[in-house]
Amino acid sequence: MTTEFRHKVNEVFNKINKWFHSNLLMLNYDKTYFLQFTTKANRENNMQILYSNKTIATVKSIKFLGLTLDTTLNWKHHISELIPRINKACYAIRSIKPFMSPNVLRNTYFSYAHSIISYGLIFLGNSTDSNDIFKIQKRVIRIITNSNKNAPCRELFKSLNILPLQSQYIYSILLFITKNKDQFSLNSHIHAINTRHKNNLYVPAANLTLYQKGVYYSGIKIFNHLPTTIKNLSSDRNKFQIALKKFLLNNSFYSLEEYFNT
Repeated sequence: MTTEFRHKVNEVFNKINKWFHSNLLMLNYDKTYFLQFTTKANRENNMQILYSNKTIATVKSIKFLGLTLDTTLNWKHHISELIPRINKACYAIRSIKPFMSPNVLRNTYFSYAHSIISYGLIFLGNSTDSNDIFKIQKRVIRIITNSNKNAPCRELFKSLNILPLQSQYIYSILLFITKNKDQFSLNSHIHAINTRHKNNLYVPAANLTLYQKGVYYSGIKIFNHLPTTIKNLSSDRNKFQIALKKFLLNNSFYSLEEYFNT
């Protein structure tokens, strides 16, 4: 297995280098890293990657396009890096609260905290560690509305027209689905049986929990559970977006379990 893997690595490096050379570029091996993805059932292979007498550094996590990827894709490392940034946004909103109106505080939330929370949410929203982000989000909502620190937040979210974290996750992943519908198949494309679910997206067989929590599989399950009236709007992205936002704001789901139980 290790020998075969090293052979494939060499093949990949040869293809990469060929592309770089043809485009008058050069690969910097000092900034090239090897990150091995594993599951709980499969342990990491202890190996060192060499190419052209250069050692490719092995890492446990790496930042890519603003997202910190780790070996198990559980997003714990990335979320731990987000927490201080969201806390700073919370502190900033608390600091200006005595001098600003609730509307200005809400706008500050969207410009400062929301952008941090929503970036990459379709990947990490299904992580158990995302609840740490949600706790800070609720703290910010209480600050904006001048509510008690233990006050229930569901109605506060609704009053501010702000989606709770898991509702924002559902919103983001469904917009991704509708934008990339050519990457998904309908049940009617897979079999000719005329059922009431024929216009639902086809759910592929999957036993691996990591895959089931991923964007593709989770997105299909979430889309298929939408009310039919909203699903039927998916060909018109603007109407779909408006109807979906209204549905999520009215319900303010705190978890996927709440969403699937509606």
